[in-house]
Amino acid sequence: MYPRKIVWVVRTFTRSTLETEYNKGICHEDYVSGELELLSRHNDLKPLPSRESLKYICKKYYKELELLKGQIITAKSIKIDNTDSVSNRIDPQSFVTEKLAHINNVTTILENCNLTAFKTKRRYGYICFYCSRKFDKIELLADHQVEGRCKDGIKSIISKHPSDSLAVYVHVADMKCSICDKKLPNMNELKHHLMATHKKKIYTGYGDRIIPFELGKNKYDCQICGSSYETFGAVERHMNVHYRNYICDQCGVGFVTKNRLRVHIRSAHVTGSYPCDVCDKIFQAQHKYKNHVDVTHRMVKKNKCPKCPERFADYFHRHKHMVDAHGETPLRYKCNVCEALFKRRYALSCHTKRRHLDMRDVNCDVCPYKCYTITELKAHMIKHNGQRTYECNVCKKSYARKKTLKEHMRIHNNDRRYVCAVCGQGFVQNCSLKGHMKTHHTEYLNNLPR
Repeated sequence: MYPRKIVWVVRTFTRSTLETEYNKGICHEDYVSGELELLSRHNDLKPLPSRESLKYICKKYYKELELLKGQIITAKSIKIDNTDSVSNRIDPQSFVTEKLAHINNVTTILENCNLTAFKTKRRYGYICFYCSRKFDKIELLADHQVEGRCKDGIKSIISKHPSDSLAVYVHVADMKCSICDKKLPNMNELKHHLMATHKKKIYTGYGDRIIPFELGKNKYDCQICGSSYETFGAVERHMNVHYRNYICDQCGVGFVTKNRLRVHIRSAHVTGSYPCDVCDKIFQAQHKYKNHVDVTHRMVKKNKCPKCPERFADYFHRHKHMVDAHGETPLRYKCNVCEALFKRRYALSCHTKRRHLDMRDVNCDVCPYKCYTITELKAHMIKHNGQRTYECNVCKKSYARKKTLKEHMRIHNNDRRYVCAVCGQGFVQNCSLKGHMKTHHTEYLNNLPR
C-alpha cells in the first residue's frame, strides 16, 4: 500500500459541540493528544490508523509521531468557531510542538549569526557544541567553528539532542548577523533583527534554550543583569534566575531545562540512602556523600592548580596561589558607593549591607537576634543547639565552628605562625602568644605606646 497524499489538518470544533461534549464528561485535553492530532492528518483513512499500522503506511509521519509521543495538545490548540461551520484545513505554521519549536528556534539563530556555541567549560577548556572537540581557549574554538565543517547540519545535530536537556551556551563577543553583518548588542536584539529584517521564523512563548556568556576574562559577567562571578560554574548556576523555563513546584526555583529541574528535585527534595553521621545531611548517591565528607569534614584539597602540582581546599585559595606564584591578574570587586575593593563578590555584598544599607535582614527563629548574613546566623545558632559538627581527623576532637577546627589543625601541622617579637618563640594561636607576652615579657608590654 502506497502512502496517500497528506494534508495538514486539525480537528475543528464548534463552541456548541465543545460545550455539549464537556457536559457529557468528554475532556478535550485528553481527547486531542499529539498522537491523535498527527493521525488525523491521514483524514482520508477511515477509521484512523493505529500507531503500528501507520509505520507501514507512512514512515515519514511515523517518525514524527515518535517525536510527539506523550505530548498533549491542550484546549488552547483547538480551533473554536462561534458558528456551526467546520473547516479542516489549517496553515502548518499554526501548530508546532515544543520540541519542534526549540529545534527551529535554535537552528535559525545559530545558522544566521557568528555566535560560538559550546556545551560547557571545564578546567581543561571548552567543548564544541557540534563535534565535542576540546579547546584550551574560546578564541581557538571560535576559529574552529568558522574554518571547519562541524556546523554543517545544525538542525540534524539539535534534533538528536534530548529535548529535556537542550541548552546551547554561546560566546556573544562581537555578535553580528551573518546575513547582513549588522552588529547586535544582545540576544533579544538579534532575534528581533532576524524576524523583522530577514523574515526568519522564530516561535515565541516556548522559552529560550540559547544561553549567552562572555568569556576570555578572569571574571564572568551575567549578560542579562551585569552581575560578576569568580567562576564559570557560578555564573552558569546564576543563569537559572533569568531562564526560568521550568519551575520547581516545591520551592519555586527556576531552571533552564527540565533535566536540571529533575536533578534539583532529586538532590533537594528527596530523601536519600546515605546520611552523613557528622552533620545529618542526606545524599542519594554514595559519590555525593563521599565528596561532602571529604570537602566539609576532612577538608581534602581537590582544587588543583592547572600550572603546577599544588592543591587547595577551595577556588579562592587556588586563585590566590595563581596570582602569587604564576602572575595571574587578581580579581577585584569595587563598591559603587565608596570605591572600596574586595577580593570576593560575597565580601562586597557584605560590605554594602553593613556600611551603606545597615541591612540586618537575616533573623534568628529562636531569639530576637538579627544579622547581615547566613554565615553569621549559623555561628549564632551554635549558642542554641550546641552542635559540634567539625571533627579533627587526627585526634577526633570536635568543634562547633569550622574556623576553630582550622586553628586546631595547626597543632598537628606544627604551624607556629605567631612569633614573639622579643624571644622569637612561635605559637599556634594568637591567644597563646598574648599569654606568653603577659607572663614572660611584661616590661616589654608596659613600654609599648598606649
